Amino acid sequence: MSEMNKDVAAMSYEQARDELVKVVAELETGSVTLEASMKLWERGEALADKCEQWLSGARAQLEKAAKSKKSSTE
Repeated sequence: MSEMNKDVAAMSYEQARDELVKVVAELETGSVTLEASMKLWERGEALADKCEQWLSGARAQLEKAAKSKKSSTE
């Protein structure tokens, strides 16, 4: 992760998702230079990875809870 993206590690899911939406919108305008686009792309990748980490963690917790509930009802 580049220096510019180190703050992503501390973000909540909502913070990362909201910033990712902004990054995508800015890239879609096509009004930034190639260099700026590359930096935004890297930032977007870091934000998307953070969102996936949160979602994977939530999915694992739900699966664990479902298994626990299932085994307690059997």
